[in-house]
Parts: sequence; C-alpha cells; structure tokens
Amino acid sequence: MAKIIYTHTDEAPMLATHSFLPVIEAYASTAGVELETRDISLSGRIIASFADRLPAEQRIDDALAELGELAQQPEANIIKLPNISASIPQLKAAVAELQGQGFDLPDYPDDPKTDDQLDARARYDKVKGSAVNPVLREGNSDRRAPESVKAYARKNPHSMGAWSADSKTNVATMGEDDFRDNEQSVILDKDDTLRIEHVTADGSTTVLKESLPVLAGEVVDGTFLSVAKLRGFLAAQIERAKADDVLFSVHLKATMMKVSDPIIFGHVVKAFFPALFDAHGDALAAAGLSANDGLGALLKGAESLPEGEAIKAAVQKGLAEGPRLAMVDSDNGITNLHVPSDIIVDASMPAMIRTSGQMWGPEGGQDDALAVIPDSSYAGIYQAVIDDCRANGAYDPTTMGSVPNVGLMAQKAEEYGSHDKTFEAPAAGTVRVVNSTGETLMEHTVAEGDIWRACQTKDVPIRDWVKLAVTRARATGAPTVFWLDETRAHDRNLIEKVKAYLPENDARLDGGDVALSIMSPADACTYSVERIRKGEDTISVTGNVLRDYNTDLFPILELGTSAKMLSIVPLINGGGLFETGAGGSAPKHVQQLVKENYLRWDSLGEFLALAVSLEHFADVNDNARARVLGQALDRATATFLLENKSPSRKIGSIDNRGSHFYLALYWAEELAEQTEDSDLAAAFADIARTLRSSEDAINGELIGVQGHPADIGGYYRPDEVKADAVMRPSTTLNGILADLVAADV
Repeated sequence: MAKIIYTHTDEAPMLATHSFLPVIEAYASTAGVELETRDISLSGRIIASFADRLPAEQRIDDALAELGELAQQPEANIIKLPNISASIPQLKAAVAELQGQGFDLPDYPDDPKTDDQLDARARYDKVKGSAVNPVLREGNSDRRAPESVKAYARKNPHSMGAWSADSKTNVATMGEDDFRDNEQSVILDKDDTLRIEHVTADGSTTVLKESLPVLAGEVVDGTFLSVAKLRGFLAAQIERAKADDVLFSVHLKATMMKVSDPIIFGHVVKAFFPALFDAHGDALAAAGLSANDGLGALLKGAESLPEGEAIKAAVQKGLAEGPRLAMVDSDNGITNLHVPSDIIVDASMPAMIRTSGQMWGPEGGQDDALAVIPDSSYAGIYQAVIDDCRANGAYDPTTMGSVPNVGLMAQKAEEYGSHDKTFEAPAAGTVRVVNSTGETLMEHTVAEGDIWRACQTKDVPIRDWVKLAVTRARATGAPTVFWLDETRAHDRNLIEKVKAYLPENDARLDGGDVALSIMSPADACTYSVERIRKGEDTISVTGNVLRDYNTDLFPILELGTSAKMLSIVPLINGGGLFETGAGGSAPKHVQQLVKENYLRWDSLGEFLALAVSLEHFADVNDNARARVLGQALDRATATFLLENKSPSRKIGSIDNRGSHFYLALYWAEELAEQTEDSDLAAAFADIARTLRSSEDAINGELIGVQGHPADIGGYYRPDEVKADAVMRPSTTLNGILADLVAADV
C-alpha cells in the first residue's frame, strides 16, 4: 500500500506532532491512506549513527538514509517538519541528555587523536548542522503564500515597526577577498572524478579530498575567504559600530554552513575580545575551549579553570569597552556572540527589518544596528531592503504584494552542499582542484587558516529548476526574475545554462508569453520591493542560499512569519516532498510548555502541507476519497484562519492543542458538507455534530491543564508516553478520534 511518511523531528514541531498526528491518522483512515512516521530528530540521528555500539533494545534504524533513498523514488510522499540544524553546543547538549537516559554514547571530541575519537567525530560530523535537508531535497523548491493565508494577513495585519529616515542601521560586508570575490567556476564537459589538494611552497602535497565524482554538465566552484582580510574587516566594523553608537551584530548560517561559518563566528568572537585572547587564549585552547562555539561555551568552560575569574573579568571589560552588542536575551545576558546557532541570518535579518531596523540591546531596549555579514555574495539584498525602508517607511501588510520563490536546491546544490569540501588551509600555499588526467581546473593561493571551499551544482537540477520557473511564471502571469549576477563566476555559468534551457520550455528572456528576466540579487531585490509597495507580485528564481533567505525575508514582512508558507518540492523522479514552512523549531516554545504547559507553536504549515500531500497521493494512487480529504482540509484551513483559531499568546486561551481541535472540527464540517462522496459526508456529519456539541468540554480539558509545569521526560528526546499525555489531555477528543478509527466508513 502506498503511504504518506510523516517525519518525527524536534522541539515544538515534534511536540505538536503528538497532538496533531492522531487527528490526521483518524481522518486519513477513512480514505485508506496509511501514514507512517520516521524519526529524523537530532537525537534519533545520533542514536542511529552509533547503533552498532548500542544494545539491541536501544538501536534504531537510520531513517534519514532510508528517506533519502525513498526521495529518489516516484512513490515518495514525505511531509517534512522543521528540525534542529545542530550547532556543536546543541549537539553536545543532546549527547549529554541521551547519556543521562542510558545511551552509552561517546562525548563529542573537540580535538580527536585516538582512532576511537576520530571515529566518533566522523559520526557526529554527519549529524551536526543541517544534515537532513540536503538528503531529502531531491527536487527543487516551490514556496509561496497560499491565497487563504495572504487574505488573512491583509485583514489581520501583523505589527510592523515604523522606520525613520534617520535610521543608522546598515549592512557591513567584505566585498574583497571573500568567498564571492575569490570564486572560480567551471562546467564539466564529461563525467570525471576530481581531487582537491593543498601544495606548499616547497612542493609538499596534501590531499584534502581524494575523490570528488562529477557529471557532465555539472557546475563546480572553488573559492576561499582570506582570514587576514576578515580580521581587518571585523576590527574596522567593531570600531564603526562604536563610533556610530549602534549595536554590533553578526549574521551567519552556522547550521547550514556548518564548517565555514562556525570558524568565521569564532573569528568574530576573537575580534570583539582581543584582550581576552591575548591574555588567556592559550589557557582556553589547552582546556579544549574554542571561540567557534561562542562566548557562552567559553564562559561555562572557564568556570572550572584556575583563570576562570580573570577570564570572566576580561569578558566584562571587553563588553564595557567595545560597542554595545545586540542581544538574543537581554534579561539573561545572552548576547549575539553567545551561541553560533542563536543568530541565523535568514531569520535574524528579516526580524530586524520588520522591527524598525532595530535589534535588542543590552539595556533591554531596541536600537539601530550594524549587521555584519562578512561574505558579500548575498549581503546586498538586505541592504537593498534597508535602503528602501529608510527612504519609504515600513511595508503595509494590508496592501503589499508577494514574492514567491522557485529555488535551486536539489541534490545538495551550491554552497549548502559544500561542508565535505570545506577546509582551513593548513599552511600557506596553493589549493587546487585537479581532474583525473592531472589537469588543474581551479587554483587559489592561500595563507594559513584561510577558509577554502568547493561546491557542486548538477545539470539535471538546473534544467528542472528552469522548467519549474517557467511553469510557475505561466501559472501566475507574474514577472519572474532569475536572481543571478553576471559579475560572479558561478552565476555566469548558471546564466549560460538558463539561456540554453529556456527554449526547451518554449520560453525566452524579455519576451514571449511570460515575463522572464535576469538581474543581480541586489537589483532584483530592489525591483521586487518596489513592486511589493504597489501590491504587485514578483516570482524570485534563485539558487539554494537565496531560496533560504528569500523564503524567510519576504514571508516575515508579508505575513509576520515564514511558517505559513506553502512549500512544495516536486521531486525530480516524480515523488513529492511537502515541507511545513520555515521558521525553525522554536526552542522557546518548548521551554514555555515545560514551565506552563502551554505550547504556542502554530501548526498552520502542517495543515497546508498535508492538504497538498493528500491531493498528490490521490493523483498518484487514483484515490478519489484522498482528494476529497485534501480539498476539504484546504477549505477548513481557510475557515481556521478566518475564525482566528491559531494559538493565542496568552495562557488561558487555546494553544497548539486547541488549534488542532478547531482544525479537526472545521475539517469534519467541510467533509460533511461536500457532495463528491455521500458515504464520507454521512460519516463526518456525525463526527462534526459530536465535535461541535463537545466544544466546551474539549476546550475545558485542553485549557484546564495550563499554568502548571509539564513533564515530557527530555528536551531532545522526550518520553513518548509522557509527551502523549501532555499533548493529548482531552479525553473527550481522544475518544471521538478513536471512534472514527474504529468505524467502517
């Protein structure tokens, strides 16, 4: 039997699954649609990685690898929820929790030396960062705001901070000797296996990557960021922020760029606290404490060092003498530099722009900020939006247009597939990419510590991306812009391929039945926001990183959140991957649940994804009833929004669990009223009446548990029974769903 796979992930989405999945299973059972879960949570991935070292009763299968294979099959139908993209501090915390639960796992080795440590580090390195998305994304991305969501946002606009023409907020970026500036790019003319090697001045050669298989037509890039130039740049920006009296903040992607960006983050920490590292750098290093893990890890580790008090004093002196730092949590002293995964550029920059271009400062108020984005590849899009807001004021959610996205992400495209090809130069010399005949395709002169990386973009995904862009352009009639910069090496090669593949889709640039064009990212962003202000839509067709950035930037401005986007990934081999919106996995929501038994997470993304998943299931399996379910769910979601049944922000009203009840109620009522399937309508008429008549009782049971601590048995790996009990406290609703499953509909 064909199945829908519902992923079991982390934090707030995982907890919400305990509440919502029973609703889905009950309703789907009426159409013969079977659902199965796969554990791709951070804790699950860790356990699977060490399964051979655990007793049989603790072992779990490698669900991520299994789903990676399934994603390449035409029968794939996967609903993917947000998951933790683990930084090293998060990974260490998850390991410690699992060890406390009885799993015999090794500690994460910061400086592996023995064979066992090297083996453990290799296993953990496959888990950290955004290990999930590159495996599952065997197709390109189609992300847009559904009309029901957009209509709701216009009628119920979210708050937007006012902008001042005097705002001192800006983006600072290198522009020279960074990844963009040093990039080289080639298109392979045949299948081959490349090698990456480092050669010192005396001719000594170290192989950095022995085997890099490539296919004909593939685009391969190589580049590096000069650490000496980075240090000079950072020192200048720290002085600039202090002189301008604005908050200093750094915005990176230490989760997805899990090798390069933690290193860059470490350089920022060192640049901000030079006296600390001049005086105590050796002691910190000897204790295995790295600036790459952030200020929080350094302070915690220093507690057990003889120099601990001196280290803390040096940190306080650095904070006092430097510019004011942007804060993650000003009440608890958590700065922008505490944890590399706390400030993620694609979420932090839109939030800043939405909030008058300001961030929270150490005194607990908001202020203008200098947003430091070291690599200049995409920094210009944020400066373009900031300049527009400074000139024209904040956007108006009641009238603004939309910027849907078609994103090139299949098969680990572009920078997001670079982690296994990213290296710190071990010494001054040359890093080169060599083909199987010994010909050098790319080479760079590097200094010790420079960050060098290569990435790949296969031809089949590029061809599919162009086709998807034309398809969406024809379906919408909206102007469609490829965000590509002809002055950048990689983009020049993509432009060549776009021009070659458009005719295959009966399309061309600047003419024909659809409006297609190519602009640099900054120019495309300026063009798009000009149209937004006029209420007009513009499709952005972007590479993988800009896909990530744009599908947070514009939804946060339009809708207040990126979690309400419809995110469809038509898999290249015919299957479907349905992502439940962006927006992270909301650790603060989990903390509130444990403290107050109240979960504010909004599952709207799951509702949207499930509807299209059911319709895809219907098309592939010729299951008319599944289509009825999906279409009814779509209408129910519109009612859900109009009735404003998303989780409230206040205890004593409905939270995530209550929103699931109302979705179930509206879904049942839509199914009862539909005319395509009379037997289904009759069955759900009874369910709808029962749910409606039980509304007060169910709400009483769901709201009645709030205001007290909740025990879920773990943060990274909650106890299943405890989590079910917390997330399903309504015996009335549970009984109605059980009766539906037992019924022969």
